[in-house]
Amino acid sequence: MQTESILRALADPTRMRIMRLVQRMELSVGELAQVLGQSQPRVSQHVAKLVDSGLVHRHREGSWVFLRCATRAAGTPLHDAAARLLATAENEDESFGEQCRSDRDRLGMIRTAREADAQDYFARHADEWDEMRAMLGPGEPVESAILAALDGHAPGRLADIGTGTGRIAELLVKHTDHLVGVDKSPDMLRLARARLQHVEESIELVQGDFSALPFPAASFDTVVFHQVLHFAADLAAPLAEAARICRPGGRIVIADLAAHTLEDMRSRHAHTRLGFTADGMAEALRAAGFEPHEAVELGGSQLVTMIWTATRCPASPSNTDTARTIAR
Repeated sequence: MQTESILRALADPTRMRIMRLVQRMELSVGELAQVLGQSQPRVSQHVAKLVDSGLVHRHREGSWVFLRCATRAAGTPLHDAAARLLATAENEDESFGEQCRSDRDRLGMIRTAREADAQDYFARHADEWDEMRAMLGPGEPVESAILAALDGHAPGRLADIGTGTGRIAELLVKHTDHLVGVDKSPDMLRLARARLQHVEESIELVQGDFSALPFPAASFDTVVFHQVLHFAADLAAPLAEAARICRPGGRIVIADLAAHTLEDMRSRHAHTRLGFTADGMAEALRAAGFEPHEAVELGGSQLVTMIWTATRCPASPSNTDTARTIAR
């Protein structure tokens, strides 16, 4: 019985503390152990009981496993009721409330460690980032164009595919009902988690491949790709996945490079595609099941960025193979 499982899972002070912490932000078992002042194996045992009850979800990023509160990931009414019970307990039970406040104070250690990790990563890759920024020019026009692309469309649930450092997620989250950032790289997700700590209650970060997204069909109102599709060997696959998870009438926004001839982008920055033509992207969007709008061109110092938007058609296309015909 689910009710009994939930009540048994909460019948321990440590598990109650864990629940209040993961309601606040996603944490790894190691990070929880630091906050709670307990051994990692002991914390793992408590976490297993919470996961078995459905109160907490686990998701893997490389060698790390992060924990997410079920109520933040569309939990059941029972899970929501359990969350309200714990919030009331913190307010009414002086001893438990003091322990929860102390735990949250120690979360500062985790935030500081994440920020230090991000700074170290950027320091080690500073030359690459500086070179790319110089070639693309200022980021503000692109960010403004992405926001403009959402005018007249309620973003609702938004998927930021290839979230990278989390900059676009940070820009868009206040306009959404809920935002999910997806990236294949655990390093990128750690950078995003450090950047987004102040809004983590409104954002989920998920490890996944843009060619096989870990979401149900028609589960998002908006899908965003920012400077990521030039890594796709086959543009049809990520666009087909975007169409699958996007609700009919939903919107896709793509910010990526216009077609160019800088061959060294392949070797220096691992780009698979040397940008896209406006007509080629529009054709691929139609083949995937979107109706494209007029593209917007933004200048850059060496590379031009394009903004493509499209609306998800009511019915899936009968044949997506033509999506493979894209800009050369």
